[in-house]
Amino acid sequence: MLTFVPTPIGNPQDITIRSIRAFEECELFLCEDTRNTKHLMALLHERFDMKMPQATYLSFNEHNGAERLLEVSADIASKNVLYVSDAGMPIISDPGQILVEYCQQNEIKYDVLPGANAALTAFVASGFNSSEFLFFGFLAHKGKERSEGLSKVLGSIYPVILYESPHRLDKLLGELCEFAPNREIFLAKELTKKYQRYYKGTPEEITNQLSENTIRGEWVVIIGANGDDMSSLSLIDILNLELPPKPKAKLISKITGKSIKECYDELLRDNNV
Repeated sequence: MLTFVPTPIGNPQDITIRSIRAFEECELFLCEDTRNTKHLMALLHERFDMKMPQATYLSFNEHNGAERLLEVSADIASKNVLYVSDAGMPIISDPGQILVEYCQQNEIKYDVLPGANAALTAFVASGFNSSEFLFFGFLAHKGKERSEGLSKVLGSIYPVILYESPHRLDKLLGELCEFAPNREIFLAKELTKKYQRYYKGTPEEITNQLSENTIRGEWVVIIGANGDDMSSLSLIDILNLELPPKPKAKLISKITGKSIKECYDELLRDNNV
């Protein structure tokens, strides 16, 4: 049997009793990173007197998932196998989905235990008055794919939840300052950990707040729904047009007030042409 088990997103006390019992009985761990899983097992043993599992630990990630599945297919059918992510609910922004599909296609029994999730925790803390939202995970790093993703985010009629790493948060805030300066956003840093922090306001307000702090740790970003902020969206629409850089720079110049040369240079630099 295969069981998908959540792990704490920060504070180890968020582990569930069911998860601990599953860990104790595990014969084979499939992990995003075996080092992180072994560290968690040792921590739970030390702090909560969990019996250390007599298990094998194998990595299962976006690079080796398909190959690893062939290797462990017999074990999944005959042993007590657990899949765990590095933090939070498995499957959410990690490569375990192919394991669910495999179990369904081969009529193998599987189970999913409930537990901590950064996206939902941040949304509850955000104060956005909506029971509907979209989850986009991580945006593409650059180029047209990122522009198209950001366009979808800013065009959404629902709040959108994103994950962002510390070394790219500045870039995202800069894009939001430029494309959606009046949009309300919420940021949650290091959820459930010692240095957990919440920030809410416009992109510029939050940028100013963070200018006095070192941006570290993992972040959840929630972007408010698109209401009357259509003028900011039109700039991203222009970026996605199939136009040569010079006419595209002229259009952007009219909206932003920047010089055509400055817009042209930015287009070349950001590979949005």
